[in-house]
Amino acid sequence: MSNLMSNYYPLEVTFSKGYGCWLTDTNGHEYLDALSGIGVVNLGHCHPAITDTIVEQSKQLLHTSNVYRIGNQEKLATRLCNMANMDKAFFSNSGAEANEAAIKITRLYARSKKIQNPIVLTANQSFHGRTMTTISATGQNKVQEGFAPLMSGFVHVNFDDIRAIKKFSKNKDVVAVMVEPVQGEAGVIIPKNDYLNKVQAVCHKNGWLLILDGVQSCMGRTGKLFAHQHNNITPDILCLAKGLGNGVPIGACLAKGIAAKMLTPGTHGSTFGGNPLVTAVALSVLNIFENDSILDNVFLMSKYFESEFKSKIMILDVVKELRIKGLMIGIGLDENIIDCSKLTQKALDNKLLINTTGNSIRLLPPLIITKDEIDILIKKIFKLINT
Repeated sequence: MSNLMSNYYPLEVTFSKGYGCWLTDTNGHEYLDALSGIGVVNLGHCHPAITDTIVEQSKQLLHTSNVYRIGNQEKLATRLCNMANMDKAFFSNSGAEANEAAIKITRLYARSKKIQNPIVLTANQSFHGRTMTTISATGQNKVQEGFAPLMSGFVHVNFDDIRAIKKFSKNKDVVAVMVEPVQGEAGVIIPKNDYLNKVQAVCHKNGWLLILDGVQSCMGRTGKLFAHQHNNITPDILCLAKGLGNGVPIGACLAKGIAAKMLTPGTHGSTFGGNPLVTAVALSVLNIFENDSILDNVFLMSKYFESEFKSKIMILDVVKELRIKGLMIGIGLDENIIDCSKLTQKALDNKLLINTTGNSIRLLPPLIITKDEIDILIKKIFKLINT
C-alpha cells in the first residue's frame, strides 16, 4: 500500500523517460503524450535547450530566497512585461498561487476604494486552482465539495454571457471579473470571439479590474503566446504557469496600471517563487518561442488536426462537437453511446495519454507535434471511440 496521500487516481503506469511528444514506461513501452502533463510540457519532454539550462544553472546556483535580488528573476519580469504589455510581475510556484496573488491584489484594490466586502465575479465551470481561495473562486461544485466554509467574496455567473456580468453594474461591492480566456478543465469551452472585449469594456465602465487566468491557455497553447492576444486587449492582471516552466514549477502574476501598485514590500511573498533555477528555465522557454517558430507550428498543426478530425472522426455518431483553439482541443461525445469515464484507461491501454472531463475528451499535445504524430493521434482516437 502506498504511503502517498490521495489526490488524483493515478493510472497503473510509471514513466522512466520522455522525448518530444513521447513517453516511455518502465517496461519500455512508448506512449504518445496528448496531454503534456496537463498542458505543462508545451515544448515537449526533455527539450535539449531546457535540459542544458537546468544543468548549467544547477552548477551555479539554485536558491537564495527573495530576501536578495535575483538576476534571472528581474530579467524574466522585464521580458514577460514587455511581451505582455504589463508593468509588474510576481513569481510563485504554481498557477493557483499566481491566482491567489491576483485575488489578494483585488482585496487591496477594494480597500483603496473603501469597499469592505469586495466581490469578484467568476464564471460557472471555471477552474482556478486547489487552494482554499482558488477553489472558492472556482465555479465547480466537485472541486469545492467537503471544504465548506468556503472563502466569501466570489459570485459565479454564466461563462460567455456578458449580460450576466452587466447585471452587477450597479453593485458597489464588485471590484473585479476573473475569467479564463478558454475554460480548460471544463472541457475546452471557447467563448465567442468578442467575449473578452465585452468583459473588458464592462470592467472599464465600472472601475473593475479584469483578471485573466491564462494558466492553461497561455504560453502558445491557443496559437498566441498569451491567449487574450486574439482579442487585442490588455487585462489588468494576467496569471501564468504550466507552460512557462515546461516542467519546472513556476507561476507568474503580471499586473498593469493601478493593479501593479497594490503589492508593496511585506504585503505578499514566496520562499521559492522565481528562484534562480526556475527563472533561468522560463527565460529559456521564452527564447525558444522567439526563435523556433513554435506559434507557426501551432497554427499549422491545429488546422491539420481539425481537417483530419472532421474527415475521419467527426463522421462517427458518437462525436457531438469539436472545440479547438490552437492545440487546445475538446471533443464532445454522446454519453448515451459511450462512457467517457472509461476512456482514459482505454487510451492508456492503446498507448495514448489523454484526459476526460464530463462527456468530453481533452487534448493538450506538445506544441512541437508533427503531421506524422497527428496522423498517429487521429488513428488512436478513432480506435478509442469507435470500438
